Amino acid sequence: MTDELNVDIFPKYPVSWQTTVLNGLLRGTMKPVTAVLVRNTPGMVVARELLGLSEHLSRFLPGHVSIVPDEIGGCRAEWVRGAADLDEDKVVLYFHGGAYFVCSPATHRPITWRLSAAARRPVLSLDYRQGPSHTLTESLADALAAYQGLLDAGHRPKDIVIAGDSAGGHLTLATLLTLRDEGMPLPAAGICLSPWADLTVPPRRENRWADPMLPASRIDWLARRWTDGRDPRDPLISPVYGDHTGVPPLMIVTGSTEILRGEARRVADRARRSGVPVRYEEWHRMPHVFPIFSDVLPEARRIFEHIERFLGAVEKFLAASGAEAA
Repeated sequence: MTDELNVDIFPKYPVSWQTTVLNGLLRGTMKPVTAVLVRNTPGMVVARELLGLSEHLSRFLPGHVSIVPDEIGGCRAEWVRGAADLDEDKVVLYFHGGAYFVCSPATHRPITWRLSAAARRPVLSLDYRQGPSHTLTESLADALAAYQGLLDAGHRPKDIVIAGDSAGGHLTLATLLTLRDEGMPLPAAGICLSPWADLTVPPRRENRWADPMLPASRIDWLARRWTDGRDPRDPLISPVYGDHTGVPPLMIVTGSTEILRGEARRVADRARRSGVPVRYEEWHRMPHVFPIFSDVLPEARRIFEHIERFLGAVEKFLAASGAEAA
């Protein structure tokens, strides 16, 4: 169990030609376009419209995948079922990424349907409020309301997993810290894919040029925008500064060349020092939130096997903890 739950993993594999091509495309398109557009509110709106086009591609799903719109805690959401015979008593509550101003549950279906299949349970993908019209506080309020909605619907805390990528990974960590601080029953685990965890605008030297997707200057600009008037070292703003004592087991995944790699590593180390089991995975040359490219990257599809093993280890951990408590 320990080998699957509390461990550092650096998968070894030959980098596929698909990854090499994709990294080149991202470096030549998304990175410079982001650097140009993400400078003011009109540019953010244009970026959101451009990325919204990917929702059309997300409609091409395997025939066995089911998408059902819903609402929870006053917020729109969708139920994603990626296989037959899922355990409907269990659920993954998923927060999509997008720097808190772009993307949606629809754009992240390449992740959520595979996550459902790997977890053997439905995924509830939340369409939480985002900027520039809304604040991080409102995004967190939506996340907490959705979790409470699952509890109200009869889901036991130990049957809920919270997951998210990038900004959604940030929201996952902030949700777990808030639930603990408010004395709420905690979910079984948290999964963070390429989490954005430090909004203090630290010197981002590591992987500044190696990251094929994210320009450091625009990450810093967004961090200043979202933290305006707030203490950026508040753990709910920058979870790298949080005391993670008492939160459930975490799985943190990042790519080796990501500009956010360092803060993902810092969260893993800090959580472990607080006694939290952490499965930290660093994948060689994978771009930011690489599981979203699972339709084209063979390496990205493999991560869901690792998630399945992590969740299996979590179930054994919970069973052992229950036996000890008894």
